[in-house]
Amino acid sequence: MKTYRIASIPGDGIGNEVIPAGIEVVEKLSSPEGFAVRFTHFDWSSKRYLETGRYIPEGGLDELKKFDAIFFGAVGAPDVPDHVSLWGLRLPICQGFDQYANVRPARVLPGVTSVLSNSNLIDWVIVRENTEGEYSGSGGRVHAGLPDEVATETSVFTRKGVERVHRFAFELARKRPRKQLTLVTKSNAQRHGMVLWDEIFFAVAKEYSEVKTDRILVDAVTTRMVLKPGSLDTIVASNLHADILSDLAAALSGSLGIAPTANLNPERRFPSMFEPIHGSAFDITGKGIANPIATFWTASMMLEHLGEAKAAARLMKAIEAVTAKKVFTPDLGGSARTRDVTRAVVDAL
Repeated sequence: MKTYRIASIPGDGIGNEVIPAGIEVVEKLSSPEGFAVRFTHFDWSSKRYLETGRYIPEGGLDELKKFDAIFFGAVGAPDVPDHVSLWGLRLPICQGFDQYANVRPARVLPGVTSVLSNSNLIDWVIVRENTEGEYSGSGGRVHAGLPDEVATETSVFTRKGVERVHRFAFELARKRPRKQLTLVTKSNAQRHGMVLWDEIFFAVAKEYSEVKTDRILVDAVTTRMVLKPGSLDTIVASNLHADILSDLAAALSGSLGIAPTANLNPERRFPSMFEPIHGSAFDITGKGIANPIATFWTASMMLEHLGEAKAAARLMKAIEAVTAKKVFTPDLGGSARTRDVTRAVVDAL
């Protein structure tokens, strides 16, 4: 029997509630589908940082390389500055393992109510450049604490980095029924990096004549997502722009609690990382009401990446059966608890 080794990093907050739920569902699914999963737990978290001064111990990334995939919960805690936690855990993994394609699908699941009256038209996949751009880490501060202090944050766009994420987005778009790809940019104001971003997109587009393309500024696409959701399909955007747009997409789909993510190293030289996008959500941590649907959908994406397409589809079918019955946690207007939703998905499987 094929066995997959998966690193489990629940991290902070509700990550410690939804990742165990996801593991339970994957383990329930695996044996009947003819494969096995072996999860190894890593306690990399803000608690560990406060105790040891590090999120990732010495040699941690080398250890993580041995796994087939990474199942990640969330990072961020009230007693650690956000930039410390993000740069201490998630970004070192994404950048260290060259997970340059962040994939975030969005659609309204059966039974879920959106704020949009035409939410049935939402069927998007947002491709986010995941290792450079606005989150490259380039910049610094001088004259700290003085009246003339200066802080710089430099967006870094390399031809290699931009071309490969555009090419990934085109490959994804050509496999979808509508074969449509929208370029999101801000090259009217960001006249160097974003102009390069645009130029490379249209150069790559010449190799994908079957894919319909259009270009829109990032501020304008927010209105299009709300007013004309059916006009969008696959979207490619920079690290910062897609980060923001995918949260909007999740909200329009019903809740941050249902939104999945895959951080992919498409060449598979390193393990890819799969995470729900809802964050650590300390306002509900420990209450037992975190929505595990995003984690289950993320698990489906992980199974598909591992080559278990049948199991991935079966899991999505179970998720949709449960949402159709409106077994909802409070973020979706229900009264179910994390455990109730997990049990319902297990029963559906």
